[in-house]
Amino acid sequence: MPVTLLGASEIRSLAAGLDVTPTKKLGQNFVVDANTVRRIVQVARVSAGERVVEVGPGLGSLTLAILETGASVTAVEIDHRLASRLPATAAAHGVPADRLEVVDADALRVTELPGEPTVLVANLPYNVSVPVLLHFLEHFPALQRGVVMVQAEVGERLAAAPGSKTYGAPSVKAAWYGPWRLSGMVSRQVFWPVPNVDSVLVSFARDPEPRGTEAERLRTFQIVDAAFQQRRKMLRQAVSGVLGGSAAAASEILERAGVAPTARGEELGVEDFLRIARVA
Repeated sequence: MPVTLLGASEIRSLAAGLDVTPTKKLGQNFVVDANTVRRIVQVARVSAGERVVEVGPGLGSLTLAILETGASVTAVEIDHRLASRLPATAAAHGVPADRLEVVDADALRVTELPGEPTVLVANLPYNVSVPVLLHFLEHFPALQRGVVMVQAEVGERLAAAPGSKTYGAPSVKAAWYGPWRLSGMVSRQVFWPVPNVDSVLVSFARDPEPRGTEAERLRTFQIVDAAFQQRRKMLRQAVSGVLGGSAAAASEILERAGVAPTARGEELGVEDFLRIARVA
C-alpha cells in the first residue's frame, strides 16, 4: 500500500477533532500543500532506508512526505495531542508501524533519539528555530545533513557570510558544524493559517571532521556571544570581559591570534573565533 499525503481539508478536520487551534506561540502554521512538503523532502535528498528526525511534525503533512520516500522517521513533538494522534494518521495513510517513532517531548530537552537519524527535516517556528538546530547538531553527531523551513529572517541569518548585514552569533555558531545555504523561498499561501512573514528553506551539511574539541567549541561560543552582544563594537572592548578583563589584555590575545583588536565581530568567520579561543 503506497503512502498517501494529507490534503488541506483533512488537516483542518484533524485539527478540529483534536481541538487544536494554530497559535503563534507554538509557531503552528500547518503546511497544507502536498507539492511543498514533497519539495522539502526532495531538497533534503531523503531516500529509502534512511532514518530522518523531524522536529515539530504537527499534524503530519511533512512527516508523510518523508515516509513516502521509503525512509523512516523519528518525530519529536512537544504538543501531547499531536504526538498521540500522529501514529494513527500515519497508519491511515499506509505507513507501516515500524517506520515511524514518535517522541513526545520538548526538542530542546531531548538528548537521545531512537534509530540514530542521519538527516534532519523540520518546519520550525521563529522563537525556537536556532536553539533547536544548535541543540540537535551538538547532541546528535550522527546528523550529516538537513533542510529546515524557517522564517526568512532566521534563514538568512543562518546562511549569512561574515561582513553581511544579517551576519551574527547564530551565523557563526551554525558554521561551526558546517556550511549552510538558502535553498528556496516558500509561499505564504501553503500555510494554514497564512502567516504575515515570508519563509525559506535552508540546507546544511556537517563537515566530515569536527572543527575542534568540545572545550574549544564552548570557549569559541563564549567569545562569539561577547563579540556580538553589542554590534559594531571593537573586539578589544567587546570581548574584554571574557579575554583578560581589560581592553589591553584582550588586544594582546587578539594580536597573538592574528586578529586586529580594532576589528568587529561582524567581520570574523568561525575559524577566526576558533583561533582566538585556542590562544586564549
